[in-house]
Amino acid sequence: MQLFDWIVLIVTLLFIVIYGAWKTKGSKNVEDFILGSNETPWHVVGLSVMATQASAITFLSTPGQAYHDGMGFVQFYFGLPIAMVVICVTFIPIYHKLKVYTAYEYLEKRFDLKTRSLAAILFLFQRGLGTGLTIYAPAIILSALLGWNLTIMNIIIGVLVIIYTFSGGTKAVNVTQKQQMFVIMSGMLITFFLILHYLPNDMTFTNALHIAGANDKMNIVSFSTDPEEKYTFWSGITGGFFLALAYFGTDQSQVGRYLSGRSVRESQMGLIMNGLLKVPMQFFILLTGVMVFVFFQFNPVPLNFNPNNKIIVEKSAFKGEYHTLEKKLDDLSEDKKVINLLYIDQLNQDYDNPILRKELITLSNKEKDLRDRAKEIILKADSGSETNDKDYVFFHFILHYLPKGLIGLLLAVIISAAMSSTASGLNALASTTAIDIYKRNLKEEKSERHYLNATKFFTLLWGIVAILFACIGTLFENLIQLVNIIGSIFYGTVLGIFLVGFYVKQVKSQAIFYSAVFSQITIFVIYYYAIYIYPSGEEKLGYLWLNFIGAMLTIIISSILQTTIFRKEKAVA
Repeated sequence: MQLFDWIVLIVTLLFIVIYGAWKTKGSKNVEDFILGSNETPWHVVGLSVMATQASAITFLSTPGQAYHDGMGFVQFYFGLPIAMVVICVTFIPIYHKLKVYTAYEYLEKRFDLKTRSLAAILFLFQRGLGTGLTIYAPAIILSALLGWNLTIMNIIIGVLVIIYTFSGGTKAVNVTQKQQMFVIMSGMLITFFLILHYLPNDMTFTNALHIAGANDKMNIVSFSTDPEEKYTFWSGITGGFFLALAYFGTDQSQVGRYLSGRSVRESQMGLIMNGLLKVPMQFFILLTGVMVFVFFQFNPVPLNFNPNNKIIVEKSAFKGEYHTLEKKLDDLSEDKKVINLLYIDQLNQDYDNPILRKELITLSNKEKDLRDRAKEIILKADSGSETNDKDYVFFHFILHYLPKGLIGLLLAVIISAAMSSTASGLNALASTTAIDIYKRNLKEEKSERHYLNATKFFTLLWGIVAILFACIGTLFENLIQLVNIIGSIFYGTVLGIFLVGFYVKQVKSQAIFYSAVFSQITIFVIYYYAIYIYPSGEEKLGYLWLNFIGAMLTIIISSILQTTIFRKEKAVA
């Protein structure tokens, strides 16, 4: 980090915070604070929806995911555009017609208070945890790579977000997310073209894709029906559809973004914009990760991208063994460079040499073996170490290969993304707590000013809780997977409640409440016995299926329960 990098980073972040607080200060009432006075144009709705989902985890973990596993993760988003259409047709018109502040108000109007409270509590639990992760993700990477104190990083990011979210509510979130999306996409585009510029001079983009393909990084779509495979066309179009439907249709952090739209049409256009741009955006971020992989075919790489693990080994009795593996990796890197250059030369002559392609795969497998052996040494040095380094890959490239100024910009990208998703999370948590829990259960009527102050107080409270979650967080597999796993555990049940409310009119409050409780408990059991207890890559069920199972269980069981209740009531009558 040079002085110029610090200037770029600090100026960018301060501009976002000060601009957001200044532009939106002085909310007059709860409607102004939570719904932004319904003044948000469609393009801002679309950008805000995208920025809410595009957390720092997206820009840290997704390139690392592609570096290790290729483009297949994009299948996760295949169901999203279809979900956007369903939400536009069904969810948005109902929410606007009922003039709700939160999605969960609808559930009391359709069912009863306990169903509304159950859905709100499930949301508060998973979104509170998820918001903590959106702070923790960039903080742990920045602290590891830059030597910054993790707790201080958590507090700085959390406080920056609290300042403008507390000041301006939904308006502040929407206004700042426009700036944040500009910073984020500008930084990613510049980085992508710089990677291509850094590749060998006679290497075209097409050749780079060939090298990625030779190393199995360009397998975009899999039609496998194996339930143990995490990302397939089928899991994306079903589990991904249900996850997107639940996230964008019932999660207040997203519902709050389009409830602030000027009209039903403006809200719908904002979501359609997200549906059209989200998959290409994720494809581009994954492709950036694949290009980082190609770049490292010609440049030296560490045995483990997490620098903390290198420090741990250096202080242990196993450093000699680790140095031996590093020497082997250096030699292997030279061999890879030679073979890749030969492969490019053949490609320039329009010949895809199968022998060289096979040699590339062999070298790639040898590198993977060296990395696995390195992980074993790291664990011997410290059994509590996190050997998974996917989340460090992209940041390693940023710090070691980008020019002055751009490092500061990319740091601003990571922190801006963290701030955008964290702000939406805090705003949603505060709105839900104030409207669905506090106001609904308060016996005496209070003034608008009282509820406005209560919502601001809950913003501050949830901000502190999110910072605390971040301070006690731990890396788990891959951060982007962890966020989606947490969502998948809870979203299916909540989505099932809403789908029954919208489409299965005969089901009443008692049937839906008990079926939702049963469904959620069942999902916990399935997750534990089919996913949690197995090492990564050996799970018996891809976590995306939890969304589908949770929603279907809630719908089917509530229908059966309602039929049983109806028969009993009829028999008594």
